[in-house]
Amino acid sequence: MEFLSIIVVLMIIIVLLGIMAVAQIKMAGMRVTDFWTFIKANDTLDKLYAFSIKYDRLTPQQQIIFLKEAEKIFSAFDKVPDALWEEDYQKYSQILDKYKDIKLLRWEAK
Repeated sequence: MEFLSIIVVLMIIIVLLGIMAVAQIKMAGMRVTDFWTFIKANDTLDKLYAFSIKYDRLTPQQQIIFLKEAEKIFSAFDKVPDALWEEDYQKYSQILDKYKDIKLLRWEAK
């Protein structure tokens, strides 16, 4: 019986923490789905950053994939306050520069 009451109390605490997290996200002026998309995009940002450093030249197919993934990141980062991603600004900036370079190369090739 004691074990069951401990589990119930822990579940209530977990639910309350979840409610508080959602309230904090909404108070920051974001939707929960936008925040979750930002979390995923932040992970993708790290991968694209590593990819952009490792490879100087990309095949046309790799360029298209890079452009699509970068656009997803830009969209997700636009929906959250800048204060959330200040520490990732350099990575974001480098991805943006690479994005612009690829767009220019593809435009010149047409």
